[in-house]
Amino acid sequence: MRINKVEICGVNTSELPVLKSKEMDELLIKIKAGDEQARQVFLNGNLRLVLSVTKKFNNRGENIDDLFQIGCVGLIKAIDNFDLSLNVRFSTYAVPMIIGEIRRYLRDNNPIRVSRSIKDTAYKALQVREKYITEHSKEPTVSEIAKELELEVEQVVMALDAIQDPISLFDPVYQDNGDAIYVMDQVQDKKENDASWLEQISLREAAKKLSSREKLVLDLRFYKGRTQIEVADEIGISQAQVSRIEKNALKNMRKYV
Repeated sequence: MRINKVEICGVNTSELPVLKSKEMDELLIKIKAGDEQARQVFLNGNLRLVLSVTKKFNNRGENIDDLFQIGCVGLIKAIDNFDLSLNVRFSTYAVPMIIGEIRRYLRDNNPIRVSRSIKDTAYKALQVREKYITEHSKEPTVSEIAKELELEVEQVVMALDAIQDPISLFDPVYQDNGDAIYVMDQVQDKKENDASWLEQISLREAAKKLSSREKLVLDLRFYKGRTQIEVADEIGISQAQVSRIEKNALKNMRKYV
């Protein structure tokens, strides 16, 4: 289902209620007191928050209904764990929870399977990184992370690389006046570039100018790897004739190319 459609998971997004700040505070107090009806009202009143977060992941190729449902799980966890004594808005607390739930789903649902031990190493490395940034106000090196975890640098690098989300060649990396530049536009094929394509086209066009015998000799010599003696035996002429035909054919091709 496309993100711009009105209905997601059977919910008409255009009719989702919007709660005011005072209403949310009152409902949260009731929820903490065990009021299930208040909980449902609060949940419905924050589905727009889930929708806005889900839109950020609409280029991952995942079904939007699935992402919306996963986001709702994050919203429920946020409601259950929100501390009323915190001096923050509920949305400020809930958004990271919703994003985390969706990212966890995308990671676990990734077609590229990563072993649990490698994932654990990666998550420990990320925790060390966050702690280091908090304490030193700068990014740690991979060596510093590896030292803290008592692991080899290669193990940390491999683990962190393994949990990176794969990207599509059609993911946009830059957009200017409606003209997008995609990942595929920045990937170079060193074997098949414009120069090699032009060269192949030129060779094919030049080969069309050759006689049938010249084409046969070149095919046997350069595509099938035969020696001049083997070519001579196969088509019933002398090696000297094969050599002469080959030289003339190459000379003509160079002229046409």
